Amino acid sequence: MSDGAQRDDPATASVDRTPSPRADVCVVGAGPAGALVAAELSAAGYDVVVLDAGPRFNPDERPDRMERHLRPGDERPIWGMGGERDAYSSSGERSYPLNAARVKGVGGSTLHWQGMVMRLHEQDFELDSTVGMGADWPLDYEDLRPYYAAAERELQVSGASDNPFAPPRERPHPLPAFPPSYSDSLFAEACETLEIATHSVPNARNSEPVDGQSACVGYGTCKPVCPSGAKYEATRHVERAEADGARVLDRVPVQRLEHDAAGDRVTAAVYAAPDGEEYRQKAREFVVAAGGVETPRLLLLSASETYPDGLANSSGAVGRYFMDHLFAGVGGTLPEPTRQKHVGFNTTESHQFYDRPDDSRTAIKLEFLNYAGPAPADVALGADVFGDELLERVRGAYGNRVAMGALVEQLPRAENRIRLDPSRTDDHGNPVPDVVWSLDDRTRRTLERATEIQRAVLTEMGADVEWTVGPENTGPAYHHMGTTRMGTDPGTSVVNPRLRTHDLSNLTLAGSSVFVTGGAMNPTLTIAALALKAADHISERL
Repeated sequence: MSDGAQRDDPATASVDRTPSPRADVCVVGAGPAGALVAAELSAAGYDVVVLDAGPRFNPDERPDRMERHLRPGDERPIWGMGGERDAYSSSGERSYPLNAARVKGVGGSTLHWQGMVMRLHEQDFELDSTVGMGADWPLDYEDLRPYYAAAERELQVSGASDNPFAPPRERPHPLPAFPPSYSDSLFAEACETLEIATHSVPNARNSEPVDGQSACVGYGTCKPVCPSGAKYEATRHVERAEADGARVLDRVPVQRLEHDAAGDRVTAAVYAAPDGEEYRQKAREFVVAAGGVETPRLLLLSASETYPDGLANSSGAVGRYFMDHLFAGVGGTLPEPTRQKHVGFNTTESHQFYDRPDDSRTAIKLEFLNYAGPAPADVALGADVFGDELLERVRGAYGNRVAMGALVEQLPRAENRIRLDPSRTDDHGNPVPDVVWSLDDRTRRTLERATEIQRAVLTEMGADVEWTVGPENTGPAYHHMGTTRMGTDPGTSVVNPRLRTHDLSNLTLAGSSVFVTGGAMNPTLTIAALALKAADHISERL
């Protein structure tokens, strides 16, 4: 069944999407942050309602989605993104391809993410204090450390705890690490010669069977779909929340949040059902966990007489300080087999160049890619030959590729932002998000430094370098961060260290939008840790 057909399926259309008469907590968004908050609060005995803009996806269709992804010439979106519902603008210095890597639906971005999960470094929380860049978080690593440990348990992280550059840990990772790949071994000798330390990558995928879930079986299509279900999806916590009594409604995009006459409390989330009706879900506490783009958009759409510039936006910071990670990479060929594409995720990386020695550059996380070069199907796509001749063509282009990647930090800048574009509307007549995005010179210098290191490694290996990404042809990692930043000053931030908005006493924002800086780590583990922290604070208020 196609995604469009799934949205119109009479079986799902008949689901009761009227408001719950009583709710302690209303959560907007069923991605990793919203799902964890819902699971925690439902387990504590609270009545929870979750509203998600997108559909539920049938897990039995994962193999079909994988086949669609692998089938040459099939350009249908794997997770149904696109069209009027998902329209956006990008008016900044650099075009931002927002729909290239986001999912609206129960499970959110974890339906198609790669699954790497690292803790931020200690320096990330005090960047201004230590090197005079960016800003400090209103909490430090020790404050978040117990929540990091809990998040690793919740996501069933596989890891070796062998990273000499990582912040201190309290216990090993829950599951054993995945062994280094064959191509990792090809990098090892060159890195040793260049005195570059390498270590394992913590992954939110099962290295062994656990809780009735499969271990990773190596399909290699982790991004955009894991057919085995071994990779963590937020649907696990959605199901746990439902088992504890939570109500999860799909295809109910929230149009706006309403507040009381004093402007102190949110009173209802107004959402649209597939039948065209609008409903108001009331609750004692509200949580918006819709990601770094849709969270500020919803607040801006909820402008009122009391909050003419957007809900919870007395600081003017809603939508500001949008950050992403930038990709740097170098790739080429070796005169020997590399077993490219045999593993769909990274098993080795290096944080040696992560912490900043001064304010000259930002953070760099080096990655040794296990998915360099084209897959056999990509090589065969559009070929005008068959049989032995096609086989020779595939052999000539596949099997000897090698590449390194890197995530590079982008510092928060007020001019990088998410705002509303009133000239273009979505399928409900609301202004679409406009992504205003640009790069600064420090980020460009860091991208150059990353590719310099990568080129040195490939040259030491004897590789024929064929391509480089960065700085000018860099692209985003689609990690949307920083648009409702955390802080202690209500004049410069949106939420406090307990993730509650400064302006409204019962509104919590959960997810990467509250990040003050983004570091260069994949953000999901920090998203999960902050969600668990937010759930604790909401429970205290209830």
